[in-house]
Amino acid sequence: SGGLQANSSFTVGYSAVQPAHSRSYLTVQLLTDGNVTGQEEQMNELVKSLPSPTLPGLQLPCLNTGSYKGWLFKWTNYLKGYQRRWFVLSNGLLSYYRTQAEMAHTCRGTIPLATAYIEVGDTCHLVLTSGGRSYHLKATSEGECQRWVSALQQAKANSTLMMHHSDDSGDEGPLPQEDRVLTQGVLKTLASKLDDLSTCNELIGKHGAALQRSLSELEELRGSADSTDRVKSVNERATLFRITSNAMINVCRDFLDVAESQSRRWQKTLQYEREQRHHLEETIEQLAKQHNSLERAWKENPTSYTGVERSQEGDASDENEEAEFFDAMEDSPAFITVTDSSGTNHMQLRRTRRSRIPDKPNYSLNLWSIMKNCIGKDLSKIPMPVNFNEPLSMLQRLTEDLEYSELLDRAARCDSTLEQMCLVAAFSVSSYSTTVHRTAKPFNPLLGETYELDRLEEYGYRSISEQVSHHPPAAAHHVTSQRGWTLWQHITIDSKFRGKYISVMPLGNIHLQFHSSGNHYVWSKVTSTVHNIIVGKLWIDQSGDIDIVNNNTKDTCRLKFSPYSYFSREVPRKVTGVIEDREGTARYILSGTWDDKMESAKIVDSSQGCGGSEGKQKTVYQTLQPKLLWKKYPLPDNAENMHFFSSLALTLNEPEEGIAPTDSRLRPDQRLMEAGVWDEANTQKQRLEECQRLERKRREAQANQALEEGYQPLWFEKRTDDTTGESTYIYRGGYWEAKDRQDWSQCPEIF
Repeated sequence: SGGLQANSSFTVGYSAVQPAHSRSYLTVQLLTDGNVTGQEEQMNELVKSLPSPTLPGLQLPCLNTGSYKGWLFKWTNYLKGYQRRWFVLSNGLLSYYRTQAEMAHTCRGTIPLATAYIEVGDTCHLVLTSGGRSYHLKATSEGECQRWVSALQQAKANSTLMMHHSDDSGDEGPLPQEDRVLTQGVLKTLASKLDDLSTCNELIGKHGAALQRSLSELEELRGSADSTDRVKSVNERATLFRITSNAMINVCRDFLDVAESQSRRWQKTLQYEREQRHHLEETIEQLAKQHNSLERAWKENPTSYTGVERSQEGDASDENEEAEFFDAMEDSPAFITVTDSSGTNHMQLRRTRRSRIPDKPNYSLNLWSIMKNCIGKDLSKIPMPVNFNEPLSMLQRLTEDLEYSELLDRAARCDSTLEQMCLVAAFSVSSYSTTVHRTAKPFNPLLGETYELDRLEEYGYRSISEQVSHHPPAAAHHVTSQRGWTLWQHITIDSKFRGKYISVMPLGNIHLQFHSSGNHYVWSKVTSTVHNIIVGKLWIDQSGDIDIVNNNTKDTCRLKFSPYSYFSREVPRKVTGVIEDREGTARYILSGTWDDKMESAKIVDSSQGCGGSEGKQKTVYQTLQPKLLWKKYPLPDNAENMHFFSSLALTLNEPEEGIAPTDSRLRPDQRLMEAGVWDEANTQKQRLEECQRLERKRREAQANQALEEGYQPLWFEKRTDDTTGESTYIYRGGYWEAKDRQDWSQCPEIF
């Protein structure tokens, strides 16, 4: 009515409402404490400058209540009762901290108000219910409680409205038609917001010019009688300029939020499509090559497929020939070999590996009767029935580290050593993903036992491992890949039974070297702990630190495996890490879980955050969007009845031809256990362990008579590592050559 009084105080509130006729409208409320006069035209311009009523999802909070902060008391538990917490209401989220200083680095919890139910109690109490959980809060006074309730209800209304107009997740791709509609809607939203920005920009320019003129006129009229009116005019123009500027800032923020959320969604969709296209191209190329080779070989010598001489009478139809071809495929489930007229090998298709093993039988066993006298002993010295085992040896479990060998293949192609370090770190974490449900104990290998894994055809690598010591149990492992890397390790197992849990501490280092760059990485393993040995459901946890060092560039990576705690708010099985260059500058942040996935984020800036309760400063990193490094493969169907084996683990004990007589696949107790015949497996296990004890006594007696210097491994030899200075076992060579000759005369008879 009339206009604005220059000295009056006012606020402008924007409220997006959806009435029955589905058109948004804006209300402008002027709260004054004096007369309202003048400048009605400028107020109309202000209203016109606000965002378009038809713009979906737009929300401009009140200029004086954009966020709300303050102290509230939050109920924790019956021991501590209500505890004072610092609450921050912003963008539809209510977050709380122990202190204001924690806002820089640690949030204790966040409550989304869009799906929350707000209940007001008596005596300054209110209850927020979200996601099945209730938060009991208490204010210091009735007035403060009412202010919080008003702010929470307004934030809930705004958040609910935003949920109907936007989708910020971007994780689940919609159907193609829905995707196009969503994209068009977003583009219209961004275009509309650009129009709002243009309008605000023009109005800011107009108000700014008017304000400048008023200031010039005020300078000219200094000391005159008309100066009072001019001062009022300048104050009024300045107020309008400030309101319009705030409106533009809010529109810019909304524009940026929408653009960033959609950008993240589009980036994920684009990356997924690229990976799918690359995979499809590789598959098509491989199928085309196989088709051409098979067609050419068939034309050259079709009898090599069927084993039957082709009819010379010429009355055999093409359909009969094709039937003979497929019959030959069914007769050779493992390999299809095509030979030309000269007898040389023309082509060999990939072998089909097994995808299941017999289901695990349900055997009852009194655990305490076996374990009660074993507390404090080394686990490797406890006589265990196969009921506690899984049908794999420790050598095979060691080979399972290669489940995600494609990470090393990708790392071998990296030009950046820091990106290569990210992939090596992800590989070191991925080896634990197969253990999340694997609480059973692997078989302790016999001294001299070996295990080979030849995957040249499928993945380009060969692996050989050998049990080089029995007390303490130690295994040596060597892997060579045709795709540019070599890995070797010497692991000694130290394990203790503590009554409620079993801890397994692998000692020794893992070495990885890339052929093209010569980069040599070294790291070790963390501690594995099996809980609830006596009472409750068994579960496994990994805890400790892994320090990865590139001995060439001196880049380092420290990975922290957080131990599980019932009272912790952290994600279970969490792994975090920081990659630093040789100067000690942090370059990448790693995060994820050891049972699911790992991501890396490049650091673009860092700063010192506020000190915590202990007075220590924490570094705050600003990073780019995280990039997925590794994702766990899903378990095979019926895995819960097959010892929770992964696809690779199911093939590790598959029978092979031409392997050494000391190979774990030939171990009788392990083979019987896999077949489900556990009583016979226990009998064989006792026989093998007794034979091993007798052999050890014989060897010790000969050593005392200076006839030999203890046990010497067959395929590995003890050396001092040039890089770390440690005493370790290195592959001496000769295994694969002996396999080609089928000369196993040097192998002991251990089974």
